[in-house]
Amino acid sequence: MSLLFSSPPSKATASLTPFKAAIPKAKLVELETLIKIAKVAPPTYENSQTDHRYGVNRDWLVNMQDQWLRSYDWKSSEDRINSFPQYTMEVEDLTIHFVGLFSEKKDAVPIILLHGWPGSFLEFLPILQRFREEYTPETLPYHLIVPSLPGYAFSSGPPLDRDFGTGDIARVFDRLMKNLGFESGYVAQGGDIGSQIARRLGTEHESCKAVHVNAVFMKKPDGMTDDHLNAFELQGIENMKKFITTGVGYAIEHGTRPSTIGQVLASSPLALLAWIGEKFLDWVDDPLALEDILESVTLYWLTETFPRAIYTYRQSFPAPPVMIANDPRWYIHKPFGFSSFPGEHVRLPRSWIETTGDLVFWEQHQKGGHFAALERPDELKADLVKFVDQVWPGIKRAD
Repeated sequence: MSLLFSSPPSKATASLTPFKAAIPKAKLVELETLIKIAKVAPPTYENSQTDHRYGVNRDWLVNMQDQWLRSYDWKSSEDRINSFPQYTMEVEDLTIHFVGLFSEKKDAVPIILLHGWPGSFLEFLPILQRFREEYTPETLPYHLIVPSLPGYAFSSGPPLDRDFGTGDIARVFDRLMKNLGFESGYVAQGGDIGSQIARRLGTEHESCKAVHVNAVFMKKPDGMTDDHLNAFELQGIENMKKFITTGVGYAIEHGTRPSTIGQVLASSPLALLAWIGEKFLDWVDDPLALEDILESVTLYWLTETFPRAIYTYRQSFPAPPVMIANDPRWYIHKPFGFSSFPGEHVRLPRSWIETTGDLVFWEQHQKGGHFAALERPDELKADLVKFVDQVWPGIKRAD
């Protein structure tokens, strides 16, 4: 029995292979065994701090280890994942996995939704769930495409014989969208690394007609002062400075010694839980459900995502002379939208962000953090709908 929203457009030019997550039982048994025998570090002053100032708390890790063994069920996650249409497509020399809700409307707007690290396609499932509850295949106004970045989840890893970065990901995903029949135009949305890929799509690929993001990584624009900023914006800058001072150790390791940290975290699921779990604790506004954290970490472990996924961090070490969003070459000369969430660890003022593209849509939210699609799916969905409704009619008239 085929799933609803699973009929690709007739204009699709490439072969799609239907996909279902199906982790072998032996892998699940191995994971359970490794969690059971994993050793937790002895109590220290640092790992006893409940505010995470020195990293993940030991008691939290012990509790999560117990929850992982006693109450978390991967098969339930697998069933949820498989309730959505999934496919793989061969693009260049990669196998790209994606979740897709396809509309039967001839004028449906194609949208590609892009995750980052330590995220995955799982982040966008709550939004997809809301769309499929609200619409039928005959009435859905959008084609919604959620790919796993190369190296993440069920997508194959980046090439072993050459360098590969966000520009390459953008090129592959542009081809993915064209192969699906969307060569005449699509919208890109992204957070974290996904926002950088969306920017590359918008600036380097004609078929990407508009860009909406919920993160921009940049330095203060040249010549700009803070005199015009309000207290909320100034606090966001202070939070960013604190993050740069105390919160980027993981990124330095990813960018300078990806081989070492990749092999370390591939050896122990509990170590992986500590490394990734810290981000799901620190980068949110309100706490996530423990089930959400365990689901994400389990997906990373079972698909061996971590060592395959951190390659994009090398682009930042050594630091480039100009960050991508500050570089005029990557100014978005297309409709550009931004959703700002207060718990984002790099929360920047509107006046900074509007120097990086033709900003036509801005929404400041009262709740939400770095994982906006997972934390505040209703708000991000509403913003995306407003943005597309605002910009797409003009784009189609221009065509």
